Amino acid sequence: MTVWQTTRYRIDLTGPKVMGIVNVTPDSFSDGGRSLQVRDALAACEQLVRDGADILDIGGESSRPGAPTLTVDEEWARVGEVLRAACTLGVPLSVDTCKAEIMARALDLGVDIINDIRSLDASGALALVASHPACGVCLMHMQGDPATMQQRPAYPDVVADVSVYLGQRLKALTDLGVDAARVVLDPGIGFGKTPDHNIQLLARQAELRRLGQPLLVGWSRKSTLGHITGRPVDQRLAASLAAALAGVTHGARIVRVHDVAPTVDALKVWSAAGLIP
Repeated sequence: MTVWQTTRYRIDLTGPKVMGIVNVTPDSFSDGGRSLQVRDALAACEQLVRDGADILDIGGESSRPGAPTLTVDEEWARVGEVLRAACTLGVPLSVDTCKAEIMARALDLGVDIINDIRSLDASGALALVASHPACGVCLMHMQGDPATMQQRPAYPDVVADVSVYLGQRLKALTDLGVDAARVVLDPGIGFGKTPDHNIQLLARQAELRRLGQPLLVGWSRKSTLGHITGRPVDQRLAASLAAALAGVTHGARIVRVHDVAPTVDALKVWSAAGLIP
């Protein structure tokens, strides 16, 4: 598919799109606390748009291993006003949440995309998205939950397992009448996976494309890049760019990143060289 249907926008996927991350959290693994205040989060959103972000992704609950679970009210207190203001910035807006109540409130504001690390597994989440006439959705694979996902993750074949799971979640949504043009899939790099699992998912990414949906990948600053390079989280820009380019080369249509401007520039060079499928 070459279009991602969302609430207000039909996103053209004939070329790769850059999703900029805004974490309104004190404890995200690489940028926690930087955008915790509404004014700081909105300023971050505005800067990412100036840097060339095609989509903004705003989240209020950290998914790092061991992060505390927030109540609905705690999470909404972090993201509600940010989402309301960011809806005016002229780009598709995504909310990163796994709570159906947060999804409903965000959609009421006009948010375009639900980005759920639990793949709409929470009670009421599938029905909520199915009842909405047009919102986009990203279904992600995760083994376990954030508290336990990195405790000896294991798979007979990680690529096959991820593919089966995402296929099942896609079917659960389309069986409720949701148009497949509203759905993208995310293999969940770093979510219940070892560095070797993550590299296999990158090297064999083409196998996931057989599901027939656009792929979104998020390699930005991930620990696997630190494992490969030996670099701490604040020194992984080069590795993040390389992983984003590799993902796009293997067919990803959306890359979710912290460093938007360098990613946009790298993709422009890749495109000029004819290296983007």
